[in-house]
Amino acid sequence: MTVYPSEHRPFVLHTRVVTGTGGGPEKTILNSPRFLKQWGIDSACMFMKPPGDPGFASLESRAAAAGADIIGVDDRGPLDLNVVRRAVQLCRERGVTIWHGHDYKSNALGLLVRLFHRMKLITTAHGWVHFTSRTPMYYRIDRFCMKRYRRVLCVSEDLMQRCREAGISEDRLTLIDNAIVHTDYDPSEPTAEEKRSLGFRPQQVVLAAVGRLSEEKGFDRLIDAVSFLVSEGCDIGLAIAGEGHLKPVLQDQIERLELQHRVRLTGYLPDPRRLYRAADIYVLSSLREGLPNVVLEAMASGRAVVTTACNGIPRLVQDGHNGLVVPPDDIPALAAGIRRCVQSEKLRRRLAVAARRTVEERFSFDQRMQKVVDAYCRLSPQTAERIRQAAERTAERSAV
Repeated sequence: MTVYPSEHRPFVLHTRVVTGTGGGPEKTILNSPRFLKQWGIDSACMFMKPPGDPGFASLESRAAAAGADIIGVDDRGPLDLNVVRRAVQLCRERGVTIWHGHDYKSNALGLLVRLFHRMKLITTAHGWVHFTSRTPMYYRIDRFCMKRYRRVLCVSEDLMQRCREAGISEDRLTLIDNAIVHTDYDPSEPTAEEKRSLGFRPQQVVLAAVGRLSEEKGFDRLIDAVSFLVSEGCDIGLAIAGEGHLKPVLQDQIERLELQHRVRLTGYLPDPRRLYRAADIYVLSSLREGLPNVVLEAMASGRAVVTTACNGIPRLVQDGHNGLVVPPDDIPALAAGIRRCVQSEKLRRRLAVAARRTVEERFSFDQRMQKVVDAYCRLSPQTAERIRQAAERTAERSAV
């Protein structure tokens, strides 16, 4: 068991399983290191990935742009002991003081690694939405692990309640909403060229959606809603960015409804800001979500948002103030919300201005990371003191 001197800077290791280009949690993880430096905290991001996964190169590019130290660890399955050995090695080499897990497997791995390297354990519950035959087993593993972690951060009140129901004590739970670096997003209105870049005419009202092409995202409902509005005479287009197993099913739906010139599946976009820039309205059609980063990004981009009232959304979007909120799995209601924004440019602009202001005032990444650092300090008095000393040394160097 390795013991590091008290003057050693605190080191956080973010850990998560990733396949392909990742999703919303990866954005949060990769943005964290540059903000933790303000408090004198070093950090790195360890992603367990399938060997040879081509999508990991995209994550490496995004990490470089964010100034994040990223480490890929080949993971050949639940019995791959090399993952445990590599994690122990990394913790010892980097002097990891805080293990920050971000899913069930990284949570289980943290418990194992702690047997060989002393550190504090904290995890973030991002949400359990990709339902498969193995999902119940993953839930059981996660519940077992979270009960043994010092703190559990939840990105929505819904997840807080589910953690309570799983038997995690209230004093270990902390609600910390997702957030984004809002200054990375341009809130100016879309240009004709930006719309043309996605294959739409300048006069069309363009809808955008981003997410994994899987059942919980409700993209089939969104396509049906667009079909209904087109039949009414609305001159709209829809671009959906993302990859997933439902891609051929959704493409068949588009062709069956004869929407080939109206609806486009763009595939994965390394930088979704291109999509937000070309859009007039962002639509979230999800059946289940935590507090989705994509909605925050669209709001920071100054786009009117129409969203279903799933889980964390009510904390972010207030109907009629900074967006329009409709019931989940209700195609007529979704179509009605979109129609209101399509028919009123004045409404779109009003919602867009309020949306941007909401992100600036309540969901900035700097504010979120302050709350995360506070959670790190609550891991133990010793951890709090080390972070305090590191922050003071960082502030002194900055003042010179």
